[in-house]
Amino acid sequence: MSTLPVYRWHLAPDGFATRRQLRAAGLRPGGQDVAAQLERPRRRRGPLVAYLYRVDLAKPVRPMTPARRAALAAANRARRVCPQCRTDAGYVIPASLGMCVPCAFPEEQRAA
Repeated sequence: MSTLPVYRWHLAPDGFATRRQLRAAGLRPGGQDVAAQLERPRRRRGPLVAYLYRVDLAKPVRPMTPARRAALAAANRARRVCPQCRTDAGYVIPASLGMCVPCAFPEEQRAA
């Protein structure tokens, strides 16, 4: 097993990019392995690590098809439906509550 080259924050050579940088350029890693990593030292904790991919091996982002767009819309719509009262809350239901705010705190809704 070979070890990855490690670079300090902001000192990576040209030709490497993070996932976010690839995405901003309209690219994706495309199945390639991590080529290197960046480390940013922090006080009292371990360093922040960012993985780098080779830009020359990156592939273009797949286009959004009508079927993918419909599936994404359905998934987002399902995240807005309260499992308790089955209504569209108009916002993404918080995972911490597991239901819409009126169902989670019914006594506060009656007082208002």
